Amino acid sequence: MKAEGWLFAGMAAFFAVTGLVYGFWAREPAGKAVLAVAFLMSGLIALFWFVQHRRSGGGRAQDRGDAEIGEAAGPVGFFPARSGYPALTAVGVTVLALGLVFARWLVVVGALLLAYAVFGFIFQYRDHDGG
Repeated sequence: MKAEGWLFAGMAAFFAVTGLVYGFWAREPAGKAVLAVAFLMSGLIALFWFVQHRRSGGGRAQDRGDAEIGEAAGPVGFFPARSGYPALTAVGVTVLALGLVFARWLVVVGALLLAYAVFGFIFQYRDHDGG
């Protein structure tokens, strides 16, 4: 998790420098806003990975320079099977966006469909034991 944190910290630094240079020379606010949001998002993900590394105590073999290849062997984690919720989430967002253009009742239908899909996506593996 340490390597992932440094990767996203590097991205955040790139967006910060690019945003400062762009902000100094550019006269339009859209690019400045996009670079600021990109900096904040990559910085947030870097912070998440560094916090996860600290919580785990740096226990992953990939994070240590003196680790042997065999230490990383074994089950990596839980990888879920197929799920229809990502496609249903996309349909909900599409219906909601079409509702903004064509009819307000489609916004309600899209929002309900999106809420159902997101909650299903979040809680589909709530009974999984992690092993």
